[in-house]
Amino acid sequence: MHAPSPHTFHIPVMGLGYTIDTPVKVAHFGISSVISIIEDELVERMREFLSHRMGEPYTEISKKTEVDHRARRITAYLNLVQQIVRRNAERIRNEPFTEGADICKYFSMLPDESPLRQDYVRMMAMLPGEERGRLESALRGSMAVGSIDVNIMAKIDRTVYDKHGHPLPVEYAEGMAALRGYALSDLDSTIVLSAGYNPRIYAYMATFPDFFPDANGRIRKRVALKVSDLRSATIQGKILAKKGIWVSEYRIESGLNCGGHAFATDGYLMGPILEEFKQKREALGQELFAICNAALAAEGKPLLHPGIRARLTVQGGIGTAKEDRFLRDHYGVDGTGWGSPFLLVPEATNVDDHTLKQISGADPSDYFLSYASPLGIPFHNFRPSTSEAQRKARIAKDRPGSPCYKKYLSTDTEFTDIPICTSSRQYQELKLRQLKEKNLDAATYAREAARITEKDCLCEGLGASVLVKKGMTPAHKLEAVTICPGPNLAHFSKISPLANMVDHIYGRLSLLNANYRPHQFINELRLYVDYLKREFDHVKESATDKQRRYVESFKTNLLNGIGYYEALAPQVHRQAKEQLERFTDELKQYAANIKAMVLAEPVLA
Repeated sequence: MHAPSPHTFHIPVMGLGYTIDTPVKVAHFGISSVISIIEDELVERMREFLSHRMGEPYTEISKKTEVDHRARRITAYLNLVQQIVRRNAERIRNEPFTEGADICKYFSMLPDESPLRQDYVRMMAMLPGEERGRLESALRGSMAVGSIDVNIMAKIDRTVYDKHGHPLPVEYAEGMAALRGYALSDLDSTIVLSAGYNPRIYAYMATFPDFFPDANGRIRKRVALKVSDLRSATIQGKILAKKGIWVSEYRIESGLNCGGHAFATDGYLMGPILEEFKQKREALGQELFAICNAALAAEGKPLLHPGIRARLTVQGGIGTAKEDRFLRDHYGVDGTGWGSPFLLVPEATNVDDHTLKQISGADPSDYFLSYASPLGIPFHNFRPSTSEAQRKARIAKDRPGSPCYKKYLSTDTEFTDIPICTSSRQYQELKLRQLKEKNLDAATYAREAARITEKDCLCEGLGASVLVKKGMTPAHKLEAVTICPGPNLAHFSKISPLANMVDHIYGRLSLLNANYRPHQFINELRLYVDYLKREFDHVKESATDKQRRYVESFKTNLLNGIGYYEALAPQVHRQAKEQLERFTDELKQYAANIKAMVLAEPVLA
């Protein structure tokens, strides 16, 4: 069984390539991180790169000759990453305890309250001798590696076709094959399922023994659900429990104060969501434990260990040690996720030099919520990125859209029998031609055309940075980089060593820049008010009854959340009068803005 990380935070998945080899960089320091495994071509190129760098043999797994190339590539890559992590961990475990050594870095980065860090500090102050030798030996034996976790975005599960246009069996669909690739790997870790419920992936999971407890009640491959609220956690948790699969972690992510795709709630804010988990977590655990064990017993499988408990973690917009500590202490969460700030840590993530320079000098207005994703889900974006420049240049040349080679986000069948991607040149040309036939006035046409052409290719853009950084030429020379930080990155500007970012997380130093940064709860509230205003402006003059109910419910949920924060404020800002006053003033201002939004009379539909 994988030993738990000695840290209180993890590094979430970022894009396709930004964290694809992060475990190789940080796992030997005890830090857990998440790899995206959905893009098998990038996975294969990284396996080739790491194999050559580490002196390991490499044999290509070709998509031209291997029908199951996707799963096999993923399995091979994950096994290689694990091999490298073990090698790195063994190397630093055997280093002498001398200033500057990685073994010293391992222990000095731990939280101040960690008994291991305290023992390390005490040991380093000792003179050489028998007692110091015993303590050194104990510390070496206590070292745990960070978990090599993986992510599957459940919405990316496109049916795959052969070269003749015939659909392959369902097990070769993208999400299914990615799951199989992980399930057949040697990893003892966690798979993070995001973007909602996919029934065939959940059912397929139950065909792999590593997701079930062994004779000792331990689970080799654990499941984490990225969820936005307790309802989603309960529904998905029960679905899996009825198959005998225990959810080992609920990873709560802010709907809007995060990087990448933004799955907005209906106005439910992070604080009230965490409060509900806090109040009902124990009851949910007991219910799912009973359901899961009943399913296991019916199948004659070993039962869960009686002491098993699902972890609860939270991520999205955390920016200070005080916020991190409050989440862990007040809501009892077991850990936190720190994503976007790590884009400024070359030791941990893959940001090419040009983009790294851009984000280190960015202005808050450079980060925006776009509709660039072909999935039709709001997507955090970066205005100065080379992908945005490329998209605009193609429009200026009257060649909007991107060539579509990888097709991972091909879901639209409006014009074709086989799905195509809405960011593709093929789709956008067809859609614009259709739009022209409507003979709209110039302003309306321009607005509608912009909605079509704002879609951008993420399959290439989100993987380009790692290839450029490592000196590999992206396929078809598509080198434009898409980067999708959360808006929280606007408050960080320093390109930092790993140890400095960890020290920031634990409050030993601050990496915040001079931009005024409200509390994370206020930042999320602002994002939701801005989101509601966009929805409101779209329908305010001609809202249907359904739209009116949605807007009014959204407003009510936001106002209830503000009321919750007003009551919570003294605990959020203990002994900080000025911060408390500013926090409550901001809440009042946003409440007034929400109440001022008044819809016109509904249009009968």
